[in-house]
Amino acid sequence: MTARTSPTTLLVIAKEPRPGRVKTRLSPPFTGVQAAALAEAALADTLDAVAATPAGRRVLVLDGRPGPWLPPGFDVVPQCAGGLDARLADAFARCTGPALLIGMDTPQVTPELLTVDLDGYDACFGPAEDGGFWALGLARPDPALLRGVPMSSPLTGQAQRERLRAAGLRVCDLPRLRDVDTAADAHAVAALAPHGRFAALLSECAPAGSR
Repeated sequence: MTARTSPTTLLVIAKEPRPGRVKTRLSPPFTGVQAAALAEAALADTLDAVAATPAGRRVLVLDGRPGPWLPPGFDVVPQCAGGLDARLADAFARCTGPALLIGMDTPQVTPELLTVDLDGYDACFGPAEDGGFWALGLARPDPALLRGVPMSSPLTGQAQRERLRAAGLRVCDLPRLRDVDTAADAHAVAALAPHGRFAALLSECAPAGSR
């Protein structure tokens, strides 16, 4: 896909990085505090990439409270109640023009990946290696495109993409990325972005019980 224009709105959906609430699959081998710190680093790297991407508006759709990891230039809005499909749908419902939504699990993301061209397409879709998706862009945001899509399963990405196709949308595929869910994911992703906060913190984290 040729990168020429940017979506009007860049959305990041995230949880406040607090121990026991985020990245619980990193424990073990890491402690809950380490897992939360890694989640914070991943979120900070993601927000930095979004901040460096041309956009009319940048929005953090947050479950929790913002912290010092939030750079300037973002509007912060709360996530609605309900399942993940409802929360993603609500994020798009807040947009009046083209929008691209990503999560906090891909700290290797870059401004180049986020500078997408929806000219000639109705949607863009970024599949994740675990079967989900790391990015979804809509030229005309429609919350109904997400409501009812089964989330957090190996078939989530397939179901979401089929929903876009069933609506008659012209879909452009973005590169496949790996989410950070497990320790193996964390090391693989850190190797792809060795100069970020996430990689630096991971190199300092010793698995629980190793000290």
